[in-house]
Amino acid sequence: MAYVKWIFRIVVFLLAAAFLHYTLPQRDIVRVNGTEILRQDFSGWNRIFYAQADAGNDNTVVNRDLRLINTQLASGRSYVYRNEDTGFGWPPYFKLDSSNLQSDAQAAAREDEQWYVVRHYGWRSEFLSIYPNAISLRPAPGPNWSDFSLWQRIPVMNITIILFLFAVYWGVAVRLRRFRERRIDPLFDGE
Repeated sequence: MAYVKWIFRIVVFLLAAAFLHYTLPQRDIVRVNGTEILRQDFSGWNRIFYAQADAGNDNTVVNRDLRLINTQLASGRSYVYRNEDTGFGWPPYFKLDSSNLQSDAQAAAREDEQWYVVRHYGWRSEFLSIYPNAISLRPAPGPNWSDFSLWQRIPVMNITIILFLFAVYWGVAVRLRRFRERRIDPLFDGE
């Protein structure tokens, strides 16, 4: 029975870690090669990885335009980001400027030797046809993280969110344990 409890805890931990890895922002240093707009059908099972229709558009349409930003990492590997508004849905990035970001990416594609930091969330999977969603694009001093200052390299927001979630978990766990010790355990001690 103890094995089942530990397996359950491990599965819950792995699901929570995957959820956080998908939704917390990540940063990549890239060179922007170009942009494109595809007509995408969102009726498949992978639609859970895409945001809802942009603000002002009809949510009942099963296909719509998908803005893509084509980039290349310093290692030479090509990497594609989608550019969708998240609006006020999940994850709560309140991104309402995908058109402006697309314009910035088009301007960045004309710069040959300029590197950019793309802040994004999500995963890239060729098998599932999903792309990470770009949140912002800003110039980088070089193609490596060593070109940045120490404070620019540390993901402060991710650390803050994880510490907050751990504190909430710890607080709830401590209160549940104290409740069990004070209210439930005395009921069974008399038997």
